[in-house]
Amino acid sequence: MSKPTPISGFPEWTPAQRMIEQFVLDRIRATFELYGFAPLETRSVEPLDQLLRKGETSKEVYLLRRLQADTDGPAGDDALGLHFDLTVPFARYVLENAGKLQFPFRRYQIQKVWRGERPQEGRYREFLQADIDIVDRDTLPAHYEAEMPLVIGDALRALPIPPVRIQVNNRKICEGFYRGIGLTDPEAALRAVDRLDKIGPAKVAELLAETAGASEAQAKACLALAEISAPDASFADAVRALGVSDPLLDEGITELTAVVETAAAHSPGLCVADLRIARGLDYYTGTVYETQMVGYERFGSVCSGGRYDNLASSGNVRFPGVGISIGVTRLLGLLFGAGELSVSRSVPTCVLVAVSTEDDRPASNRIAEALRSRGIPTEVSPSAAKFGKQIRYAERRGIPYVWFPGAEGDEVKDIRSGEQVAAAAGEWTPPREDLKPLVN
Repeated sequence: MSKPTPISGFPEWTPAQRMIEQFVLDRIRATFELYGFAPLETRSVEPLDQLLRKGETSKEVYLLRRLQADTDGPAGDDALGLHFDLTVPFARYVLENAGKLQFPFRRYQIQKVWRGERPQEGRYREFLQADIDIVDRDTLPAHYEAEMPLVIGDALRALPIPPVRIQVNNRKICEGFYRGIGLTDPEAALRAVDRLDKIGPAKVAELLAETAGASEAQAKACLALAEISAPDASFADAVRALGVSDPLLDEGITELTAVVETAAAHSPGLCVADLRIARGLDYYTGTVYETQMVGYERFGSVCSGGRYDNLASSGNVRFPGVGISIGVTRLLGLLFGAGELSVSRSVPTCVLVAVSTEDDRPASNRIAEALRSRGIPTEVSPSAAKFGKQIRYAERRGIPYVWFPGAEGDEVKDIRSGEQVAAAAGEWTPPREDLKPLVN
């Protein structure tokens, strides 16, 4: 067998990194549940017509195809793809199960997704997302759009990561403004402005002319709107100072003001109104979010989402929603690459029970069982070697304590300090900070 090589874009964490990831997921999950979101998992595949109907890029979707296709059977597998994100599968789930759900329906979903984009630092082809969404039947009150940043702020604040800043905008502001200056294709203008950070103002102006039919003056106005940024509701005055009027624009300003002011009351400095944030996917209709880690801004957003009114709809039945997604793998990949996260030991084991002789292994097993029954992660030494070798085994594994069974009483040793004390398996408890690995 030839030496295996890594596959670009498909990360595999070390045991220590995986423990950090599980710690992060536990904290995120706990915060989501504090806000009343219920867990959900959807299938990994969706019909291609569903995956591609709302603005996803077809070349980034992985097809599902059997290696040995049944030529005489149905060709349905050729019409399936691995899901690109979790929003589209969730919208499909809501439509299929609407009769069983209580609305407004609040769900969180922590699951892998697949995207065939070019791998680079912090960007992967297989990655884990942690999503929350709120959907309702027919109408969804705008106050839910103001709630999203609060949940994400609390979830990320509970993690040992750099501070985050959530950039918020409202698509109604952009669309209303573009209509107010006379553009007839506001969606094309949105897609052009969404590329501002990647290609710069001059190229965006050219793109606005090519795809949205913007004149030089209209392109200049679009760029002036995109330059507006404020940590409070003062953004509204800056927008109105541009002298454009449209009912949809006014509606968007009102909604975004509520988002910024609600976030400021909950967590000052968490949100900033940034009118260059557009989010390129077609299904967003209201507030949109992008989140950057302080010090890692050059890598872009680690958490994004927005309001959608028509994604979950069938005929006259609509289920408008708002959601936001933490790119867990993206966030961790950046921090692992910078050496910013560590764990106090690379195994969950707190205690290694020594084995005097192989005949005594049953007694060591009973001690381990007693410790585990009290929630203390424990393993038994793999061999009845000299105690010095068993201690070195524990040191290599990062296990802080070694338990020595004895005919006249057991003893446990903290191999870091050398302190050794008498102990009973039914009573001894390690310090809280040693019970489980600590993430720093």
